[in-house]
Amino acid sequence: MCGIAGLIHRDGAADVGAEMTAMLQALRHRGPDDAGFALYAPPRDGYVMRFNLAEPNELRGRHFSERLERNRQEVEARLAKVGATVDRLDRQTEYSYRAEFHVDSDISALVDYIEDVPGCEVISLGHALEIIKDLGDAHSVADTYDLRRFRGTHAIGHVRMATESDVDISGAHPYWAYPLADLAVVHNGQLTNYFHWRRRLERKGHRFQSECDSEVIAVYLAEVLEQGTPLETAMKQSLDELDGVFTYIVVTADSLGVAKDVMAAKPLVLYESDSLVALASEEIAIRALLDREIDTYDPYEGQVLLWDR
Repeated sequence: MCGIAGLIHRDGAADVGAEMTAMLQALRHRGPDDAGFALYAPPRDGYVMRFNLAEPNELRGRHFSERLERNRQEVEARLAKVGATVDRLDRQTEYSYRAEFHVDSDISALVDYIEDVPGCEVISLGHALEIIKDLGDAHSVADTYDLRRFRGTHAIGHVRMATESDVDISGAHPYWAYPLADLAVVHNGQLTNYFHWRRRLERKGHRFQSECDSEVIAVYLAEVLEQGTPLETAMKQSLDELDGVFTYIVVTADSLGVAKDVMAAKPLVLYESDSLVALASEEIAIRALLDREIDTYDPYEGQVLLWDR
């Protein structure tokens, strides 16, 4: 079991870090093992890259810390070698980092080059997108990464109970739709043709960081969008090509969308006003944002909805 949530402000920036924290904490009973955020600030000229150099359960003493520092320096050196101008590179935790830079290189080649550094995993890359995910509930992750101060226009989030995978960051959502900048997905459900699509996408040159079927949705959408297909069309196409019971939320730099399979077995509740759209696995998460009487509704089976900021 897990919980998903999303929100988009259609009239400007807000405290989306604090808002998503409140929504995910309200869903803690659906997944206490880890929490993840995909937060969107107004797009910048350069890129923001979030990356990890280890899993938290791998941290072992002074020599391990020295190795992490050498690998951090190697990431910085590789950015310089591809001509990136690094504006800042901050250490967020013992194993997690955030870099801001400008570069003209191909993004997928850059990510592959960076991930050749031992233990390195690029969590997200984009002009607007930042993915932050770690072990623990939403409050602890937000405190660790100071997320309540994040101002932006829209966000999605996920809490997970690790029923079929290890409790580690690689299995946590959201997933960045590598190699397409600024697109991320959270998902509740199961894909029954996961291995078919994973093999098919790998043959086309896509790579995966996890064994999670949710990552297949993200990479599938990236593949279709790279062919010039509009996002709403790609989402509708996914309902025909991805089998299983699922509800997923997808975000780009400008949009938030949701898709439910034709079985409609996985719950989702929606609230919509002129300025705000909020959606979650349970209404309690939306009520964590709005302390007044609200009207909500459930998307019907096989429905795709899309909102722009």
